[in-house]
Amino acid sequence: MKLLLTREQASKGLVSKKIEFKLTARASLSDDEKSKIDRYKMGDLLLYTNLEDRGSGALGAISRAMSGVELRVNDLVHGKSVTCKDILEMMGIENQIRGACEQFKLMLDAASGFEGETVIEY
Repeated sequence: MKLLLTREQASKGLVSKKIEFKLTARASLSDDEKSKIDRYKMGDLLLYTNLEDRGSGALGAISRAMSGVELRVNDLVHGKSVTCKDILEMMGIENQIRGACEQFKLMLDAASGFEGETVIEY
């Protein structure tokens, strides 16, 4: 599996020229990895979300103002774009997507090992 990340920026508004940042993530998968996703019905598996309880008060309000992101396996397969208000938010989401992909790769690798015996030596 390869994770392909594309970063873009665009000016928004005629007067303020506010800059928006867009991050697109897509996975390039082998035929074997695609077959595992289908076989184990992983398409709707939630890999990452920042929509959980975001708290209350000022910090909760700031957190709720950030882009709401959910990343599922199908999103990786087909590509998922997220618009961010600044570079810091984009970098944070990118790091979370990278971590989610690392965990997903471990799941795909584990899906290969359901037959036979595994020996772990300490």
